[in-house]
Amino acid sequence: MSARVWFVTDRRILQDYPQQEIERALRQKCADEEVEFRMVLMDEIVITIEQGALGLRIKQEPVTSYPQVVVVRVPTPSVQNDSDITLLRHLEKMGCRLANRPQAILHCVNKFWTFQELAGHGIPLPDTFSYGGHENFAKMIDDAEPLGYPVVVKNTRGHRGKAVFLARDKHHLSDLSHLIRHDAPYLFQKYVKESHGKDIRVVLVGGRVIGAMLRCSTDGRMQSNCSLGGVGVMYQLSEQGKQLAIQVSNILGMDVCGIDLLRKDDGSFVVCEANANVGFRAFDKACNLDVSGIIADYALSLLPSRLTRKMSLLSVVSSASETSEPEVGASVSAIPESVFTMSVGSSSSESDPEIVEVRDSDTAASRSMQTVLPETGYNMNNLINTEMKLLSE
Repeated sequence: MSARVWFVTDRRILQDYPQQEIERALRQKCADEEVEFRMVLMDEIVITIEQGALGLRIKQEPVTSYPQVVVVRVPTPSVQNDSDITLLRHLEKMGCRLANRPQAILHCVNKFWTFQELAGHGIPLPDTFSYGGHENFAKMIDDAEPLGYPVVVKNTRGHRGKAVFLARDKHHLSDLSHLIRHDAPYLFQKYVKESHGKDIRVVLVGGRVIGAMLRCSTDGRMQSNCSLGGVGVMYQLSEQGKQLAIQVSNILGMDVCGIDLLRKDDGSFVVCEANANVGFRAFDKACNLDVSGIIADYALSLLPSRLTRKMSLLSVVSSASETSEPEVGASVSAIPESVFTMSVGSSSSESDPEIVEVRDSDTAASRSMQTVLPETGYNMNNLINTEMKLLSE
């Protein structure tokens, strides 16, 4: 059976930069690797159950060759359980490997749902209140008083920094209640003063940190989103920040995501938001990266044939490590656990993070890796280390 990758997205966001770039990268990568590629819009798909079997129809024609991997891009704030998620669940039930999976997307549809998933895992979160069973925003004015003022107010389905307010006091909050749209519940969040007007956007692919960007407001507002006029620069994230972002990504079950962190005066971080449909136009520019190319590489790594090869190599490496004699140099035990889990990006020092300038070097070229064949005098430990390095890519 030939390898097949689909890119499934929504017509409403088709012309946006991330979708255009991901389609380009996937199409090119699949052509290079002789993998069958198809881009499909969600409103073109009819999901079927015929004679007790799940199926698909596109443009009134039954689909006979199903994708093995599906890269998904949907507008998270407007995702509907009864349509969008139903379609994605259908693909997953048919055995397709989705990135991101439907449940991971749902975790990020509602900002309070995200915090519900992260709570209880030791993740640092700002104290947050919300409500259910009613749509009375004004009723929460008294209930949210323990958070103190000023207090952050967010629409739970807001995006790109919209429908986010900083209420100075109780009277200001009361005034806001008459102005805001009540299309979704709101949450009330403790204000992190030292992070006003700035946050750190961390992008992860396959559980690995590929880069971080410091976003700063240019007009004094609390939101730092680039879509609202904020500026972004490459940021050297500490190991503590990387591990926190990785932990959040793993808990939420994300393949591709953006995690927004707030940095406190003592250098520690709290999680602000998680994004399953992360934008990366400003990120690409600030960090001199090709996020879409990294996503395409990751998508192809999920193909069953690639996963089988990786598992075979892991089995060989594991067996060899148990029987080989220790030799001078790096041993398997010295390889960090993160290599096995493929969950950690490049390491950094424990010192305070610093803003670094964007380099003009060709980052895409530096990311490419060539297989290094062992020399005549290689030993088993060197072979193991080489194979594990390949697996971590």
